[in-house]
Amino acid sequence: MIRVLFVCLGNICRSPMAEAYFRDLVKKRGLIDQFEIDSAGIGHWHEGKPPYIGTRDKLDQVGITYDGMVARQIKSSDLDDFDYIITMDNQNRQDVMALRQEMPTAKIFNYMDVVDNDLEEVPDPYHTGKFDETFELIELGAEKLLAQILNESE
Repeated sequence: MIRVLFVCLGNICRSPMAEAYFRDLVKKRGLIDQFEIDSAGIGHWHEGKPPYIGTRDKLDQVGITYDGMVARQIKSSDLDDFDYIITMDNQNRQDVMALRQEMPTAKIFNYMDVVDNDLEEVPDPYHTGKFDETFELIELGAEKLLAQILNESE
């Protein structure tokens, strides 16, 4: 089982969008039984809440389900429980790394590391309102992320 965790600040916009998109992609490839895909936030502010309305609207628009998804805060055990922790920006990555003193077993990197784009971070649509832009970046990186994970898992 390959375990993938997407992380953003509050777990209501970017990381649930990435989780839903990546799960849909993996399912379409017939690989869903080989993966566990989740998302979490650095903060606890939105725990138990569904994805933000802008994220839900965009996912509805493209026919990707987010049923049952609720925000949760990342915990230090996630750094060992997941194989990959993909953060949406540099501050998220620093915050994840600060959860533990010892080296985690998970591979931790920014989502934009797999996207051919000049941006270093996935902009937060909670602040920008640009849910289409966020979705396009997630879409750009998903195939490459899946290929990288499958290649490393062989």
